[in-house]
Amino acid sequence: MSFKKQILGLIGWLLASVLVSVIGGLGSLNAPVFYRELNLPSWAPDAWLFGPVWTSLYTLMAIAAWLVWRQGGWENAKRALNLNVAQLAVNALWSWLFFAWYLGGVAFAEIIVLWLLIAATIQAYWKHHKVAAILLLPYLAWVTFAGALNLNLWLNNPGVL
Repeated sequence: MSFKKQILGLIGWLLASVLVSVIGGLGSLNAPVFYRELNLPSWAPDAWLFGPVWTSLYTLMAIAAWLVWRQGGWENAKRALNLNVAQLAVNALWSWLFFAWYLGGVAFAEIIVLWLLIAATIQAYWKHHKVAAILLLPYLAWVTFAGALNLNLWLNNPGVL
């Protein structure tokens, strides 16, 4: 694969992550205000932390997908990259479920599906590029934490979520 094609591929995966981030961001425009109004557990992070964490995670996701893709393109890693696209789509939906539509229980169920898709993506990536799989571990850890927070917020904010 030529250097130019590799760079264009990296840009493409970065743009895909940006797109998912923008879609999720549109669903969470009111998140800072809404989050402050919720009954938060003592271990809930400040609202400002979510932006930098997600920026880092989306960057790692793009680099991981690019590493797998450049091993032989989409055809060589079809299952792994399709799983990646699926988890990105589910990721974008969560913000809408939780922050736009206030569906805490549905958002929690969806985050379980997201966790399973991330785990499957890691497993599939491992077969193609071990570093790519490892790059997704912080994402899985954060979604695990986010799932616990989602569950807590849903259960402790009846009538709101």
